[in-house]
Amino acid sequence: MSRLKNIVYIKNTAIFTEENGVVNGSLLIEDTIIKTIHTEKPLPPEDAIVIDGEGLNLIPGFIDGHIHGAAGADVMDATEEALDTMAGALPAEGTTSFLATTITQAPQNTDKALENVADYQSKQGMADVIGVHLEGPFIEADKKGAQPLEHIMEPDINQFKKWQHLSGNSIRTITMAPEHDATGEFMEFLFTSGVNVSAGHTDAGFEGIKKAIPYGLRQLTHLCNAMNGIHHRDIGAVGAAFELDELRAELIADGIHVSPEMLQLIFSNVGSKRLILITDAMRAKCLQAGNYELGGQPVTVTEDRAILKDGTLAGSILKMSEGARQMLQLRDASIHHVVQMTSANPAKQVGIFDRKGSIKPGKDADLLLVDDDLDIKYTICRGMIAYQGGSSK
Repeated sequence: MSRLKNIVYIKNTAIFTEENGVVNGSLLIEDTIIKTIHTEKPLPPEDAIVIDGEGLNLIPGFIDGHIHGAAGADVMDATEEALDTMAGALPAEGTTSFLATTITQAPQNTDKALENVADYQSKQGMADVIGVHLEGPFIEADKKGAQPLEHIMEPDINQFKKWQHLSGNSIRTITMAPEHDATGEFMEFLFTSGVNVSAGHTDAGFEGIKKAIPYGLRQLTHLCNAMNGIHHRDIGAVGAAFELDELRAELIADGIHVSPEMLQLIFSNVGSKRLILITDAMRAKCLQAGNYELGGQPVTVTEDRAILKDGTLAGSILKMSEGARQMLQLRDASIHHVVQMTSANPAKQVGIFDRKGSIKPGKDADLLLVDDDLDIKYTICRGMIAYQGGSSK
């Protein structure tokens, strides 16, 4: 991908800023960074690429904290080409950064995937690989979902230390079942080392989730899926998302993993400040319906979903832009709420809000120009136009 000019000037747009709310004005990018925001109309630099954002909204790029694959590639392929393929495809759906997400697999396969991320250099004009989401293998077998049963194991600090070392210290989130860490030793180790601890593929009830919070639990993985739902005698992990302010919760907003009615119930009760939109997408995203693979298991992909042979949902083929639009259609939802769920919250959750997740001078120029329906007109990844008007650049 050839590099365009390193100065971009976006004018006449509604800018969703971190510090001053929505302001009408212009924004200047120099190299990879947001340089200035103006409410007046200064002349652009002579050598700038000028984008007229009239009638559009300038919002932060989406951050997908849970994605396995896209466009035929998967993180577990453990190749530079696979990550390049994903990073090149994702700007078309508004994703400018993502956590490369593993699946429960033989330890040696996980080794290779983590080493590959450690060696990988994100490329300007493509989505930025900001680290790893280690999904499994420290999970509950009865809630395995599409995670292969034969590779599930008990929490092991030494095993995690090895993987963190192989990853170049890039594991930012781990999905685990807290009930398999009765003393909390494993969670405390993760939390104190700066890892975002997320309960998922778990059989814990409400009290089990609540008990894990002092040990460092701060998130729930793909809320409602592979966990206990709300029951009138135990409100389960889903109820914990409603009641425990310490937790943020991932949400797959495709209307399949979670019904539209449940999406509304969650949004109305948990709120945009504690929700994180994800895709949990697998390699078939962006491809035609057919037969694919996830974690060594055959997956059948139809027009709207990916399933194992027994009908279990196997990740998704959701695009972030589609999930964002699904949430925008909910009662009382606004673009501001979507920005919280797709950008600010995921950045805060993994400790990168100092450089991503909002529009502020000095931060990475990861930006989207969208209309009021969140249709994407431009995607800018660290200062470079990566997608425009229906075509990748």
